[in-house]
Amino acid sequence: MIEIFDSTLRDGAQGKDIVFSLQDKLNIIAALDEFGVDYIEAGNPASNLKDSEVFEAASSIGNIRAKIVAFGATRHKDIRPEEDEGLAALASVNTDYICIFGKSWLMHVDEIIKTTPEENIRMITDSISWLKSKGKHVFFDAEHFFDGYRDNPDYAMSVVEAAVSAGAERVILCDTNGGTFSDEIFEVTEKVVAATSVPVGIHCHNDTGCAVAGTVAAVKAGATQVQGTFIGIGERCGNTNLTSVIGNLSLKLGYALNDRIDMSALTKTARYIAEVANVKLYDGMPYVGKSAFSHKGGMHVDGVAKNTRSFEHISPELVGNERNILLSEVSGRSVIMSKIAEIAPELEKDSIEVASIVEMLKKMEYRGYQYEAAEASFELLVKNYLGKMEIFFDVDFFKIIGETQCEKQSPASAMVKVRVGGKTQMGADEGDGPVNAIDKALRSALKVFYPNVEKLHLVDYKVRVVNSNAATAAIVRVLIETTDGKDVWTTVGASSDIINASVVALADSIRYKLLKDSEAE
Repeated sequence: MIEIFDSTLRDGAQGKDIVFSLQDKLNIIAALDEFGVDYIEAGNPASNLKDSEVFEAASSIGNIRAKIVAFGATRHKDIRPEEDEGLAALASVNTDYICIFGKSWLMHVDEIIKTTPEENIRMITDSISWLKSKGKHVFFDAEHFFDGYRDNPDYAMSVVEAAVSAGAERVILCDTNGGTFSDEIFEVTEKVVAATSVPVGIHCHNDTGCAVAGTVAAVKAGATQVQGTFIGIGERCGNTNLTSVIGNLSLKLGYALNDRIDMSALTKTARYIAEVANVKLYDGMPYVGKSAFSHKGGMHVDGVAKNTRSFEHISPELVGNERNILLSEVSGRSVIMSKIAEIAPELEKDSIEVASIVEMLKKMEYRGYQYEAAEASFELLVKNYLGKMEIFFDVDFFKIIGETQCEKQSPASAMVKVRVGGKTQMGADEGDGPVNAIDKALRSALKVFYPNVEKLHLVDYKVRVVNSNAATAAIVRVLIETTDGKDVWTTVGASSDIINASVVALADSIRYKLLKDSEAE
């Protein structure tokens, strides 16, 4: 069985702009445990108070089945283990599992920690033996192992042997610089596995984009523990992306994982962790990205419609993702028809209405609109054309007041006048910038008629210049992602005026909410 060791809260926290609060860490621990990983590395208790507190606080989550792991270093040179503050913190922390790292590359021994090869070995053995005497289960991360093995295989192997002799229960081979290719990882790991009496693990960084490939190669060579971060975040270029590794090992290669792992929750867990980490999950991320099972070209869509295996390596449902047929000017009629069928199932493929909608779509995209990421706006477009929706409201007028001196920040103000039936209403508000101000003012005016609009808030706001050769007169496309706390949808606006484009997208986002609420009644 392959063990899954997640280091999102320790190695992942070393990524640029990644900061976890104590509650963030507890939320991620709960999510990883629910998904079913074997080990959760929660932090280094010697590095900061927050990491120390998380081990005590984790007990409040309830019945955690995953093993919580504390991370730290071997003792410092030329002192006894009981005198080392880092080891003392590891010994006292509220968990039975410890992962410590030590040097396996002579260059680091000589130039970084500046000690002798013999003292480095003693640092490793003393630390493991002392932690074992305190009743801890100890894993050993052989830092820079592949670089060390390349330079001096005998010394790198002596480090592994010393760790095992001292009582390490797992030895993890680390490609710390992320520069080793998968064929070399396979060859070296196979030799270590053959010469080692305890399970061997693999820990790769992604500096050459090969972390997942290197991890899979190590497993094929006999490694039985894989370390990484759930969505690949980490220092420099990140760590092994566990969502990809788990998908590859389980679904593609047939390796057994523990029976608690819920593959159908892979996408949900990845997206939740991204939300807590305040990072945008890359749409093209294998298995769990929004685009992982998206199809745009007409031939691809036609193939998937006939047999999903034609352009999908697995069924998206296996990992809790979904198939998405994208709309654009390169889409064939069958693609657009499949979307229209969801909105108006009574229409036939060759009907006049479908032909008109196809032409309308092309004209709108020529004007700068794009619907492949804004299906809520497309639904509004089609239903409005077919006379299947209430207008709800019109924006009669808006004004932005945001003038200020350069280099100074001040709130922007907005006024909006809306028309609902024969009635009008003014709204005004301040915001952090003109778009935020007009969003608040628009909802301020509309809540008189539709109180449920107060539940809405923006999740994401994107601007793209469509025809950059027109310089400041260019068409801009605005995509707005909105949520009501339950569902999430995206709308689009396009104009040579960024505020106009934003108002179009904002108004559509509210109309979509009102439409769905009316249909649910």
